[in-house]
Amino acid sequence: MDLKRIHNVYFIGIGGIGMSALARYFKFIGKNVAGYDKTQTPLTEELSGLDMDIHYQDDINDIADLFKNKENTLVVYTPAVSVEHTEYQYFLNNSFEIKKRSEVLGLITKGSFCLAVAGTHGKTTTTSILAHLLKETGVSFTGFLGGISEDFNSNFVFEGTDYSVVEADEFDRSFLRLFPNVACVTSMDADHLDIYGNPEELQKSFVEFANRVAPDGALFVRKGLPLAGISYGIDDNADYCITNLKIENGSYIFDLKTPDATLIDVKFSKPGRHNLLNGLVAFAMALRTGVSADKLSGALATFKGVQRRFSYKIKNEDFVFIDDYAHHPTEIDAVYDAVAEMHPNKRTLAIFQPHLFSRTRDFGNEFSKSLSKFDSILLLDIYPAREKPIEGITSEWLLGKMKGAQVKTIQKTKLINEIKEQNPQVLITMGAGDIGLEVSKITKELQHAY
Repeated sequence: MDLKRIHNVYFIGIGGIGMSALARYFKFIGKNVAGYDKTQTPLTEELSGLDMDIHYQDDINDIADLFKNKENTLVVYTPAVSVEHTEYQYFLNNSFEIKKRSEVLGLITKGSFCLAVAGTHGKTTTTSILAHLLKETGVSFTGFLGGISEDFNSNFVFEGTDYSVVEADEFDRSFLRLFPNVACVTSMDADHLDIYGNPEELQKSFVEFANRVAPDGALFVRKGLPLAGISYGIDDNADYCITNLKIENGSYIFDLKTPDATLIDVKFSKPGRHNLLNGLVAFAMALRTGVSADKLSGALATFKGVQRRFSYKIKNEDFVFIDDYAHHPTEIDAVYDAVAEMHPNKRTLAIFQPHLFSRTRDFGNEFSKSLSKFDSILLLDIYPAREKPIEGITSEWLLGKMKGAQVKTIQKTKLINEIKEQNPQVLITMGAGDIGLEVSKITKELQHAY
């Protein structure tokens, strides 16, 4: 496909975090951009503010005539959209150029030196740290991020075209469309079993991804994962290794050992050892662009974070409110460990919105174990995303597996009153569905209460 002959780009599912980054890119390079999404959100409103025509009904009559010219229009869709979608069927039946988001991302980045971040957890934070490091050290790059970076206030960054920074998403095997020069794998925990069927097939896809790294490139792998590569870790003699770790004023201070040198008293302020590992591998990947280790270590200290990735919404002496995208048991464990490390012996209340019926079913026991670490849990209804309900799989079903903690199911409209009644010292919201839309409401209601 020759992108030069494309004048119009239409997105089916434009409000998705990965889709919206591509939409911003095409708008930035001067294309006409429009799209459909099922829900109006602050993100779709931002895109509308950039002169993108967005509608929320699946109706071909709402598509502007400009985007019905198949000779110069590209249609990009997300796998989360059903193949029965009316607009998708219209473009398919009329022989438009239709591509998945991952295919388009692969085409865009193929001509640059591609830095790709893979893993079942940690992709968004790692790509955001990597983009921040390159920006702070003057590297020419384009970044497609899987979340809204607090450093850029966007999920798309344009600082040039020499390098590209991308998330390599394992869902639907999307990352096998990329052509990475340097890549990392942060984790390989079982997930997306609705796609892969079993953990072994998921691991095979990561091996395939690793084999796509350019022969003269580099693959960084968290130590302990069953992949050959340059290892990174904490106090484990990895090739890139953090040692002498301590906490001072809510920040990590540590020594950073590389194969060539050891940097002393490096600072990183994002809580959680999982985030510290993300920062370490982003540092290692950024070194491959030729920037000095000293410059990169200084830039590590100024990384602000990513929205909904252990984001402090309220941080007072008597009350802390943290919001996180965690939607897998391993991610919930990481949030709990970070809370316990940074706010020890505080009374916790976790609000969790399960994401996908299949994931809730496949990891019910693991979810119950991870969530039960918190003192009190409120369970919202399962967010279906692309799925239809599975009989018997509900938040009440998950509640029945919980042990040792105070737990109840709750509707969103009753959240604020319940939070006030429980009066926790640390409040945590978690989930990948629309729970994020509740965060601003909770923050507004509670920020003057403490």
